Amino acid sequence: MSNRKKFIHWIMRHPLLLTVFFLAAIDAFLLITLLPRERAVLTVAFLDVGQGDAVFIEAPNGNQMLYDAGPPSSAVLRALHEAMPFWDRSIDVAVFSHPDMDHIGGFLDVFDRYKVDVVLEPGASSPNGVWSEALRAIVDRHITHLTARKGVTVDLGGGVRADILYPDRDMTNMETNSASVVMRIHYGETSFLVSGDLPKNIEEYEVAIYGDMLHAQVLKLGHHGSRTSSSEVWLRAVDPDVAVVSAGSKNRYGHPHVDVLDLLGRLHIPYFVTSDEGTVEFESDGKMVRRK
Repeated sequence: MSNRKKFIHWIMRHPLLLTVFFLAAIDAFLLITLLPRERAVLTVAFLDVGQGDAVFIEAPNGNQMLYDAGPPSSAVLRALHEAMPFWDRSIDVAVFSHPDMDHIGGFLDVFDRYKVDVVLEPGASSPNGVWSEALRAIVDRHITHLTARKGVTVDLGGGVRADILYPDRDMTNMETNSASVVMRIHYGETSFLVSGDLPKNIEEYEVAIYGDMLHAQVLKLGHHGSRTSSSEVWLRAVDPDVAVVSAGSKNRYGHPHVDVLDLLGRLHIPYFVTSDEGTVEFESDGKMVRRK
């Protein structure tokens, strides 16, 4: 009798042991997947959501933040499915950089799929229907709703903090791009800077306030690489090791603009574009940042 047949014969004579083994395997799987994941790295993923912005942040303790969610399509759900474990159905903090559709449209799907605890937004408004729907969803789901202001810090735990640098005033009547939330996420000696669609005049205002305190290893370029953002004074102050452009393939706006790419080249700042690369993901151990 072959070894394979002997093994099958032995199994058939000991069905209880097979059941015990099967249950132990299930327990081991659940233990590995459902226990909180503690990794000594910060993960920041610039999600590929087409012509829009979405940035997924996960602290070493597993706490998560989603800064923007792209346009109203299923793109953000597909990207989150790749960035998050299949069993994870919660996001601790959602940040609306500003109320334009290509930044918050995907949050309606996110709210349907994931439990979100807190929403931060700048206090600006928009006549687009998505903005009012998002506000209704926040109320209907009893999500804590806070206004993003300079001086507010989101402590994700595990040594990761996200500082709001802007807005620093009431945004009620402000043009939406100029209300964009500027957030610096830092872990140890490393940091990431995101700024929605912040225009050049507000970038330069921020440089006047913070100077080289804006420095970050990774910068998401404002407004998808439009020439209305990413001024030279801003790029010099942030002095990133790498820049990321979130833009859709062959978009009708011509993002990223050739003038911006030329400026990055002149300043020797390498860059990645999501339309070319897909989701662009980084890890930081608190001392250095590397692309995954």
